[in-house]
Amino acid sequence: MEAWTHETVMWLLNMWALPEVGLSAIFIVSLVSATLLPMGSEPVVLGYLLVEPSQFWIAILIATLGNTIGGGISYSMGLGAAKAYAQWRKENPNAQTGPDSDYSQKAGGRWHKIISSWLQRLGPKAMLFTWLPIVGDPLCAIAGWMRLAFWPCMFYRAVGKFLRYVIMTSAILWILPYLGWS
Repeated sequence: MEAWTHETVMWLLNMWALPEVGLSAIFIVSLVSATLLPMGSEPVVLGYLLVEPSQFWIAILIATLGNTIGGGISYSMGLGAAKAYAQWRKENPNAQTGPDSDYSQKAGGRWHKIISSWLQRLGPKAMLFTWLPIVGDPLCAIAGWMRLAFWPCMFYRAVGKFLRYVIMTSAILWILPYLGWS
């Protein structure tokens, strides 16, 4: 594989910045990347800020807003799934889903108990961890499934996402010039 040159990296970052659409691109990519779709918004934010460094705080706020709303969509998906399951249980009262059923063995288990107890104990504050890769987006859906309070979840999710964008973007923007990529 060909080595990544400075020019290649800068071209990719400029392309991801989408200077023609700028902040709206940051919002859309941040929103979509916070759902269960595998996507990252950081390259778009970083690329935009390399083109428009004076827009740091507005870009961070737009990315946070999009990512927080996207997490709210995942929360709503989890809540919808919980309601659909409750309706199914109501319509199928004789279906075997007790502790000895095949379904319970597949869906439950040790990790299910640990995560459920952890989320019940932390409540909406667990949404501070939605910035984590791999587990963050599903955590929003699980909060909906467990019917944690929506608005406190949105608040803590926004705080976590904001801190992630500020810390990661600042660190990268500070490190790139140090490496000679400015």
